Amino acid sequence: MHAIGVDIGGTKIAVGVVDSEGVIVEKTRRETRPEDAASIDDAIADAVRELGERHEFHHVGVAAAGFVSADRRRVLFAPNIAWREYPLADKVEALIDRDDVNVVVENDANAAGWGEYRFGAGRDVQAMIMLTIGTGLGAAIISDGQLVRGAYGFAAELGHVRVQPGGHPCGCGHRGCWEQYASGSALVREARRAARERPVRAAGLLRLAGGDVAAISGPDVTRAAADGDELGIELLGELGAWIGTGSASLAAVLDPEMFVVGGGVIAAGDLMLEPAREAYREALPALGHRPVAPIVAAAMGNDAGIVGAAALAREVPHAGE
Repeated sequence: MHAIGVDIGGTKIAVGVVDSEGVIVEKTRRETRPEDAASIDDAIADAVRELGERHEFHHVGVAAAGFVSADRRRVLFAPNIAWREYPLADKVEALIDRDDVNVVVENDANAAGWGEYRFGAGRDVQAMIMLTIGTGLGAAIISDGQLVRGAYGFAAELGHVRVQPGGHPCGCGHRGCWEQYASGSALVREARRAARERPVRAAGLLRLAGGDVAAISGPDVTRAAADGDELGIELLGELGAWIGTGSASLAAVLDPEMFVVGGGVIAAGDLMLEPAREAYREALPALGHRPVAPIVAAAMGNDAGIVGAAALAREVPHAGE
């Protein structure tokens, strides 16, 4: 039996039919408006109905960026979408209008982490941490083969662990959160700052951005570094160091077998991962007396959320079972 996975982005959703081996057999997309929650409901239901015309299914997993309730029915808060105490599962089920279909909502990083654990880079381990390095820093924790959700469903918000007291302000309302130093947004902030303060050294970045400091993007930094630009290499190295140092602190608490790093910034590859590995080893407690967990790139790319959401939805019995 197939399941359907939904991965909600800022302005579009990706929806796929997933088999029991984690293979997406068909996929479609819909445009959405993040300020209009109802448009997201409609888009999900429309895509699910379209795919349901060709595939039998009973499970729909929805990966949503936000704080998801412990019962996996509501999004309690989302920073970039108009969800506040929002009954997303109920809304979508009503629009699909089938008694034999259950909708399960999961945090998007949790879904991506589960996809990588079941079918991707972490499929051979039982204890793993997934870090998604994009606009922010999302995470998933797998311990003893189980996704760690916590008592209220809010576990693994690792991007909001404070690493720099009094540091950069964060959208969560505090300062110095890890994602303010280990994210694509942090990379862009530091690249633009360097371009303003050291325009000669940033000539390569500025050229890629058409001379406009405000137009410098994360992919610009990656392209410059891949071409040997010293500033681009330095910026990715700093980002990697923050990832590695923070991961060492996590290892002291969770002792994972593996760290899997995904998200848009992973396009930088070893230009970011090697500094992360080096910083991790330097900061790891009891180095030389414990295994050093590898830090590896995610294997499933943008499909991890769809696959993971579908797999997690299968865990919840539908009305006909």
